[in-house]
Amino acid sequence: MLAFNNRGSAYSSKGELDRAIQDYDQAIRLAPLDAAAFNNRGLVFARKNELSRAIQDYDQAIRLDPKLALAFNNRGNAYSSRGEPERAVQDYDQAIQLDPAYAFAFNNRGNAYRSLGNARRAIKDFDQAIRLAPSYALAFNNRGNTYTSLGELDRAIQDYDQAIRFAPNLAMAYSNRGNAFSNKGELDRAIEDYDHAIRLNPRDVLAYDNRGLAHTKKGDLDRAIQDFDKAIALRPADPSAWNARCFARALAGYLETALADCNEALRLRPQDTNTLDSRGFVYLKLGQADQAIADYDAALRLNPQKAHALYGRGLAKRRKADFSGAEADLMAANAISPRIGEQYRGYSIPP
Repeated sequence: MLAFNNRGSAYSSKGELDRAIQDYDQAIRLAPLDAAAFNNRGLVFARKNELSRAIQDYDQAIRLDPKLALAFNNRGNAYSSRGEPERAVQDYDQAIQLDPAYAFAFNNRGNAYRSLGNARRAIKDFDQAIRLAPSYALAFNNRGNTYTSLGELDRAIQDYDQAIRFAPNLAMAYSNRGNAFSNKGELDRAIEDYDHAIRLNPRDVLAYDNRGLAHTKKGDLDRAIQDFDKAIALRPADPSAWNARCFARALAGYLETALADCNEALRLRPQDTNTLDSRGFVYLKLGQADQAIADYDAALRLNPQKAHALYGRGLAKRRKADFSGAEADLMAANAISPRIGEQYRGYSIPP
C-alpha cells in the first residue's frame, strides 16, 4: 500500500494526475482505512478541478481520522475554490483547533475572510500566519492584497516587498505590487513590476491585462492594445480583456474594431456595467448619440454612481440639445468624481 501511495505522490509531483489517481485507487483498495490515501487522492482531484470528488475524499479521510488537520484544511481549500467561503472558514477553524501552529490554515482562512468582505479579520489571520512562519511569502502577498483592497497602498507595497524578498520568483507578488503602484499613479514602476511578472510567467493573463491598463493610463495605446491582444490570445473567453481592448482602441480612434470588441465582451458577459459604459463611449466618439445614451442608461441602471457613464451621457444629451438633462448628468458626475471632466478632456471629445 505504501508503495502505491508514494508512487502516486511522485506522479502528482510530475503533473501526471491520472496516473497518480490510479495509484491512490490501488492504495485505497489495499488499505481502505488509510485516511492519508483518501486525503492525497482528494488533493489530485482538486488539482483537476473535480472539487466534488475531492470533497468526498476529504470527507472520508476525516471520517477515518477526525484529528487529521490537513484534511480539514484541504477540504476548506476545495470549498473556497467552489465559492463557498463560509463552509471553508468552518473547516479552517477545525484545522486550527487541531493544530494551533498551522500557518497554512491561518493563511487560507484569511483568504476566505477576505472573500467574505471581512478584510480586518483576514489581516489578523495573515498576521498570525506570519508570526508562525516569518518567511511565508504567500501570507505576505495575501496580506498585501488585503491592504490594497482597503486602499492602504504603502502597507501593501511593504508586504509585496517582503513576499518578493522571501520568494524572488513569485510572479504574482510582482504583479500585485504593480497593481498597488498603478493605484498610486506610479505607472512606470507598475509597468516594471508587470514586466518582471511576465518574464517569470509568460502566461500570466492578469499581468498582461494590468500592464495594458497602465499603458492606457499613460496614453501609450498601441502598446496597451498589444498587451490586450496577448491576454485575449491566452484566454479568449475573458470579457475583461475584450472590454479593455475596446476602450483602448476607442481612445486610439480605431472605432469599428473597438465596437466589435465591446460586442464580444457583452456576448461573453451580458449586462456588464463597465463594458456598457465603454460601448457608450465608442458610440459617443462615432457621433451616434442615441446609441450612446441607450448604453449609458443601461450601465447606470446597473450602477447609478458610475461617474464615467454619467458624464458621457451628459455629453451625448448635449449633442441632442437636451441641455437641462445634460447639465444634470454632468453635475452628478462631477459630484461623484471631481476630476471626471479633466479625464474626458484628455479624450479629445468635442463638447
